[in-house]
Amino acid sequence: MATIKMTTADFKEKVFNYDTEKEWKYAGQLPAIIDFYADWCGPCKMVAPILEELSEEYAGKLLIYKVDTEEEMELSAAFGIQSIPTLLFIPVEGQPMMQPGAFPKNIFKKVIEEHLLAKVG
Repeated sequence: MATIKMTTADFKEKVFNYDTEKEWKYAGQLPAIIDFYADWCGPCKMVAPILEELSEEYAGKLLIYKVDTEEEMELSAAFGIQSIPTLLFIPVEGQPMMQPGAFPKNIFKKVIEEHLLAKVG
């Protein structure tokens, strides 16, 4: 399973509908990472293959979405995306964590293991 390109409409359906809900409640069944990126962004290009690898390593346990900030301006504005890449780490229960910047694979794995998968079953 590869990373999944996400639109604002997809986000509202699969993650959280910020138009109708005030309190955060994740709509998904699996933890997720959302990568806010742009095609022209150098650090985004460095993170992309790492996220592809992680999407395969954690297939069935974790979803990895990609949001093009140039195309999905409403969604980027809703989350106040100032710099890219910015990653939104979403556990099944609890509050999401937002982190700007490009990380090496070992840091992604640490966050996935400690914050996204640790609370599952």
